[in-house]
Amino acid sequence: MTEARTVWGTGLSTIAGDGTVLDAWFPEVTAVEPSEADAAAAASALEGFAVADERRNVTIEVVHLHIDLDDAPTSTPDAYLRLHALSHLLVRPNELNLDGIFAHLPNVAWTNAGPMHPGDAERLRPALQRAGIQVQGLDKFPRLTDYVQPAGVRIADASRVRLGAHLSPGTTVMHEGFVNFNAGTLGASMVEGRISQGVVVGDGSDIGGGSSIMGTLSGGGSHRVSIGARTLLGANAGIGISLGDDCVVEAGLYVTAGTKIVLADGPATADGGRKTVKGAELSGRDGLLIRRNSLSGAVEAVERAGVGVTLNDALHA
Repeated sequence: MTEARTVWGTGLSTIAGDGTVLDAWFPEVTAVEPSEADAAAAASALEGFAVADERRNVTIEVVHLHIDLDDAPTSTPDAYLRLHALSHLLVRPNELNLDGIFAHLPNVAWTNAGPMHPGDAERLRPALQRAGIQVQGLDKFPRLTDYVQPAGVRIADASRVRLGAHLSPGTTVMHEGFVNFNAGTLGASMVEGRISQGVVVGDGSDIGGGSSIMGTLSGGGSHRVSIGARTLLGANAGIGISLGDDCVVEAGLYVTAGTKIVLADGPATADGGRKTVKGAELSGRDGLLIRRNSLSGAVEAVERAGVGVTLNDALHA
């Protein structure tokens, strides 16, 4: 896959009554510079939607933008175009500059009629109720499906996938699954747990129900966790290290960089035991089963033979 480094987009931006730019929607994002005629046609197709909505105290304007993904975001439409580029699969997570993006994403009252300023949502509450407009969330990020409909993807609960999620065809996100921005899947995957910011999951992997993958937004960490192909993160398990291809983490087991892990099938030590390493030393290794010994309680790693999990082809078609 050749990553885009420059992207163009023509879309609609919502502006609150106090001048706050709330969002930008780009129906098409391209890595190829459009001709003047194509750009004009794209803008013309959207002109009819560039109107005021007095109910939400917002105006909508056409915006045409061209950005370099290696530069830091400079505005709210710029930040939204980057999130669109991720969700349109023009660029993979961690392969574009998102430095300072939060400063360009205002907190927004997300309603069933579109975004609005939180202060206006509070002030206009009686009129909004009469109009059937409900606030569904207060956040810097909107739902993915309000802006991008990813091809070949199933999402059971749209509120649990943010714009900026990178979901490859064949991915299924079940009701308890969550995918943050700048994170996602590189192939067909089952997601029933949490994929945090910066995390990528390889083709054919299964993120079990209630499981968690440590991101880099909290805790001061710098390691970006990744999961390889055909790997299973068991139900209610969690990781703070990367997993390679064909790995399994036992259900309910949380493995961090500092977890002491016994190499159960490794060479014996001088005292007759087995070598113990920190989880960080196994980060990214292929073909591992990481489990808890039901008798001793020790966390163990053993080598696995053959391939890992196999997804249901019919489910992910």
